Amino acid sequence: MVVRIAQCTLDVDDLDVMVAFWSTALGYEVEQGDDGSAKLWPPGQSSATSPTVWLQGSGTPKRGKNRLHLDLVADADPQAEVQRLLSLGARRVDVGQTGTEGFTVLADPEGNEFCVLDGPPTR
Repeated sequence: MVVRIAQCTLDVDDLDVMVAFWSTALGYEVEQGDDGSAKLWPPGQSSATSPTVWLQGSGTPKRGKNRLHLDLVADADPQAEVQRLLSLGARRVDVGQTGTEGFTVLADPEGNEFCVLDGPPTR
């Protein structure tokens, strides 16, 4: 028996800002809770085929570098996607990369690091 990733949960300080960023970045549908949280659903898919995102209001800012982060892959041109994410409020961050990696490191509006891969993960 094995497990699979069903959902990514992210503690957030400003729920509205993070819902706007991540739902637009991923093209996910929003189900806003009345408890200070929101669930983001892949459009037209169940969570059985693609992970959902749970944005959980924490009321506290992020501290330090993430120990776990998302690696995202673009449907088309990765650098065009990086530019789109920057226009949504992401920013470039340096976590020690050399510039020869096959990915670009960004952070969302609250500083959570993530990567945009130059292509799909390979073995």
